[in-house]
Amino acid sequence: MVGPVAPSPLVDTYQLYIDGRWVDPHNGRYDDVSPSTEASIASAPDASLSQVGDAIAAARRAFDHGPWRAMSHQERAGCLTQLGQALSARADQFYALAQAEWGCTANERSMQIDSAALLALRAGQLATALSEEPIRATGAGATVLCQEPQGVVSILTPWNFPHSLNVMKLSRALAAGNTVVLKPSPLTPLAGLALARIIDEYTDIPPGVVNVVTPRSVQASKLLTVDPRVDMVSFTGSSAVGREVMAAAATTMKRILLECGGKSAGIVLDDAEVKDELLQRMLFESCLLHAGQACILHSRLLLPEAMHDDVVDRLVALARAVKVGDPGDPDVQMGPLISAQQRRRVEDLVFRALADGAALATGGRRPPALDTGFYYEPTILIGASPDDAIAQEEVFGPVLTVMRYRDDAEAVEIANNSQYGLCGAVWGGDPERAVDVARRIRAGQISVNGYGPVDAPFGGFKQSGLGREGGGIAGLHHYMEPKAIGMPA
Repeated sequence: MVGPVAPSPLVDTYQLYIDGRWVDPHNGRYDDVSPSTEASIASAPDASLSQVGDAIAAARRAFDHGPWRAMSHQERAGCLTQLGQALSARADQFYALAQAEWGCTANERSMQIDSAALLALRAGQLATALSEEPIRATGAGATVLCQEPQGVVSILTPWNFPHSLNVMKLSRALAAGNTVVLKPSPLTPLAGLALARIIDEYTDIPPGVVNVVTPRSVQASKLLTVDPRVDMVSFTGSSAVGREVMAAAATTMKRILLECGGKSAGIVLDDAEVKDELLQRMLFESCLLHAGQACILHSRLLLPEAMHDDVVDRLVALARAVKVGDPGDPDVQMGPLISAQQRRRVEDLVFRALADGAALATGGRRPPALDTGFYYEPTILIGASPDDAIAQEEVFGPVLTVMRYRDDAEAVEIANNSQYGLCGAVWGGDPERAVDVARRIRAGQISVNGYGPVDAPFGGFKQSGLGREGGGIAGLHHYMEPKAIGMPA
């Protein structure tokens, strides 16, 4: 096994970042544990309730009285360009941090790390595209539609893709003219604090515009959703927590953007040519990507009766050949789960699936050769019913549930039999037929024959969330309020 990742300047013992200053935490510090070694890589600052309030106050002052809101779109874009360039120059350092803190492997680097710089640069480009829109009207006078920043935005991010999500949300909120308080997950606090360091040292973003706090307590975290000084909450995480965020934000009618869970289906039509390269891609997109810890995974695979046994046998062979281990090894294809608690959750769901009548095609255990780290084998289950828990609940682990279907109508029915509606995929020989099936799936994004949506709004139906992120200028408008002004012609 490859040894621990070499120390990086970004793997550090940070303070809280409030109002442009580094502040000692009132509540002491907590260990930041590496999922691959189970050892502490640093200690993180535990923000008190009052310090989270200080961060909100700083963001409020910076929005109401600071220079950020009054800056031109071009000036704000310049700051975001600085951020993107600084992130690009330090991508190797963030990758080292990602390997140590959340188990990012080499085949995830582009999505997890390198994309972040592009997201910041893209937000800068979009900032320059903001403009007033005239509205055609039949009455006297003229009307223009303006888009104004929401104000103070609380950004709550998860532990699975912390760097890219921190940058995406923060840069979009800033491009719209907002100020922010970023709260990363307590399982990946360094990702957010390292971003604050880059902002502090390499950009001209004014003090108070960006604040980063890392509380462990629910009470301190909840303040970011109930405090009346906060205008909007942007959250990515589980649907269960998303519902709590939604309820808390409702007390003051805050605007919310929720990107929550998924239990997406990949449908293989009976005219699809199923080559080994396609199966390898399916396995990655349904099971292997970040050890299955991604809401976008197609964790239900729907196969026609005639294909089922052959495809499963070939997937099992591919899954058993996957190299699981230390993210520092460039040949490793799948790393660890984030924590012992998460691994127990995956184990419990697999045990329940077997008790409900599913069968284990492969996996279903910790790799025998890996006695340190929160590892779990790539797992394929067959024989589950569409209503079973394993086909309904988001596992957030490397578990693929394969189910049979009789015809296109039943495949669509199974795909839509879910509380979620985030993503999906259709594979078929006839593109028109495949697109027709895709149109009938109730989900926010569908790929057909491997062609995923590009620069399109991202978000889901049903309990997969509320609102859309990304997607060009429309995504930026989610961090803004429309205002119509009537005036003399």
